[in-house]
Amino acid sequence: MRIWVSLTVLAAFLLVGLPLALNATKAPDGLETIRAGYRRSAVIPFPSSNPHSEAKSALGASLFFDPLLSGSKTRSCASCHNPSLSWADGLPRAIGEDPKGLPIRAPTLIDVAFTQPLGWDGKFRDLESVAFGPIKNPANMNLSEPELIARLSAIPAYVDAFAHAFGEGAITRPRIEAALATFERSIVAGEAPFDRWIGGDDAAISAAAKHGFQLFNGKARCSSCHSGPSFSDGSFQDIGTAKDNDIGRGRLFPTSAKLRYAFKTPTLRDVARRGPYMHDGSVATLEDVIELYNTGGIDRPSRSPQIKPLSLTASEKKDLIAFLQTLTASSPTSVAPRLPR
Repeated sequence: MRIWVSLTVLAAFLLVGLPLALNATKAPDGLETIRAGYRRSAVIPFPSSNPHSEAKSALGASLFFDPLLSGSKTRSCASCHNPSLSWADGLPRAIGEDPKGLPIRAPTLIDVAFTQPLGWDGKFRDLESVAFGPIKNPANMNLSEPELIARLSAIPAYVDAFAHAFGEGAITRPRIEAALATFERSIVAGEAPFDRWIGGDDAAISAAAKHGFQLFNGKARCSSCHSGPSFSDGSFQDIGTAKDNDIGRGRLFPTSAKLRYAFKTPTLRDVARRGPYMHDGSVATLEDVIELYNTGGIDRPSRSPQIKPLSLTASEKKDLIAFLQTLTASSPTSVAPRLPR
């Protein structure tokens, strides 16, 4: 795996640029080592099969924001993954070309480069394999592969952009996938008060938030899944909320009792402004999320062993919320690229 260290053409509004030297102040109760585990890297991983280039990233950005990728020419990838809405859409369930909507929420793309496989049930092995899922889905973007390629090939500016990114040759599905994935890997979390705190600014977060961090890594058990700089270990867990035929990763592994009702652990970056919550948008507020974990959800064989009643006090719940609010970065200025026409 190759690692890219320069900034993308859209770095200004993606708010990359976290501190490289993090000299955290001493934390009480032995939390110094725990804090170190949340320090962000300045590099983004790109696979050797699809190394980064500025030309590919710029092309991917154009494709991402272009409604030409939908059957009606009215919806783009950014319709469900809006940078102004923390790269999600703020809806309980995603809505595509079918007004009935989709059965699950649109996940945020923040830090998507760091948590493969992808999708709520993990059905996509990498970012390259994601793109044509929503594009071809009749309920989502509703556009066939031949029609998309024909549309792009009919626009000289796109033909030139693909040639610049990949060299001479036809516009193909693999090239579309590679360009979109390259751009999407550049979507990383912006600097939040929490990052400044572990970087050494002891005044960056409140005393309540600091106590919430201790709870997050201790009594509340949050860090058993929401760990590391992206606040996700990329695992799939049944947290005791899904019901009936909503079995998540169990569809892919029907003989696994533990994966029934299991869904991917999402990042907590920008979580305070990304409600409603869970894969199906069934939990309205962060307070409701904390209460759900406090009670333990549905007790069944597939439920994660980490999910059990926590006996959190009202004060502890408030401190957890105070900590989660420190993961909110400044809002980027959303400026879509000029589309090739």
